[in-house]
Amino acid sequence: MSRQLLYSLAFLIGGTLIAAVLIMLRPEPIEQERIEEVPLVEAVALKETSGTIPVLGQGTVQARDEVVIAAQVSGRLTYVNPSFREGGVLAKGAPLFRIEQSDFVNQVRAAEADVEAQNVAVLEAEEEVEIAREELERFAARAQAAAAGGLSETVILPPRGMEDVAAQTQTDAPTSGISAGSRGLATREPQLQSTKAALDRAEANLSDAKLQLARTSVKAPFGGLVREENAAVGQLVQPGEQLGSLVATDAYEVRVSLTADEAALIPGLLTGTGGRVPAEVTTTYGGTRYRWDAYVDRANAILDSATRNIEVFVRVPAPLTSGRILDEEAAGRAPPLLLGAFVDVTITGASLNSYATVPSDAVRPGNEIWVVRDGKLVVLEVRVIQRSDRIAYITSPELSKGGKLITSNLAAPIEGMALRVVGAEPQSAQETVSVSEAE
Repeated sequence: MSRQLLYSLAFLIGGTLIAAVLIMLRPEPIEQERIEEVPLVEAVALKETSGTIPVLGQGTVQARDEVVIAAQVSGRLTYVNPSFREGGVLAKGAPLFRIEQSDFVNQVRAAEADVEAQNVAVLEAEEEVEIAREELERFAARAQAAAAGGLSETVILPPRGMEDVAAQTQTDAPTSGISAGSRGLATREPQLQSTKAALDRAEANLSDAKLQLARTSVKAPFGGLVREENAAVGQLVQPGEQLGSLVATDAYEVRVSLTADEAALIPGLLTGTGGRVPAEVTTTYGGTRYRWDAYVDRANAILDSATRNIEVFVRVPAPLTSGRILDEEAAGRAPPLLLGAFVDVTITGASLNSYATVPSDAVRPGNEIWVVRDGKLVVLEVRVIQRSDRIAYITSPELSKGGKLITSNLAAPIEGMALRVVGAEPQSAQETVSVSEAE
């Protein structure tokens, strides 16, 4: 046997002996508790409540009344209100601009002179009618006396063309005057009517001239905000030329798009039997939250062709001055509600007997929520009544049983699995098993 083989056998036998000694000297296994791994979740109380449920929506602030300002007469602008500028605020009846009045003043004076001349013509015509009436009555009296044989002298006959009138007056008493049926020129009545018609025409021309003069000064039809303007002193304008637009500031509107289910929560929305439904509009300006009182004005009975939603119009009275600060710590005065602002709208909805308010993130796909009851996971199917970016209003027959609503995520949720809630007391039941250390 070679020396190399002897060395190999010696190393093998020595290693075996050392391993045997180590096995004999190893310590006994120590028993220790093993706590079962139970998922830890975040949860809030799930509380059932009742009462009115708010209908949540969003929309853009728009003008309720807006008018385009235009000239009605031609001329050169001699005055423009300094506040008649884009973004300016004007009171009701404030002058916006004036057009040069010289030509229109002259037209009024000419029309007034024409009226005076026609008044004189009417007086002359009335005198001529009175004279003609007296002459006809005198001729009628003489003709009546001659017919009765009471006169021996020659009777003066009426002038040519007045025979019919004289014959008509023979059958009437002398004091009866000219018959209303007489229309001959001899009575001078047609001339009088023509003169009165000319007077009416002159008075109409005077009224038209005064109206044109009044139209040289344009005033604000209501208190409002100037959206656009295009007027300057010295500018030559024509009738119908648009010089600006004015938005009424007594009230604004917010158009809110709601689904049919959401709109159905507003009492009497489409039937008009719900009265004035209260609402509020909120928005953020400079990091501070503000609100304005509002109410539902009307709803469009025509569905939006793109979204198939119902358009609801919420009116905001006094939008420039009625704002209030929601943040109690903030100070100062609320800004005006801005046209075109995107705002949140909350409408007072119908009253429900059972619903819950939960974070929107807690509503899982398929309209499910996860609830912890007695340390176990319960998956509930719910009906979402309202939902926004932050909160959701849900209802389910299982709400009355309460529990903790899970707001965190679970990798593999299984109905009935054990769960621990952050901040809750640890589970008392724990499984103890014996484990051995690795050799």
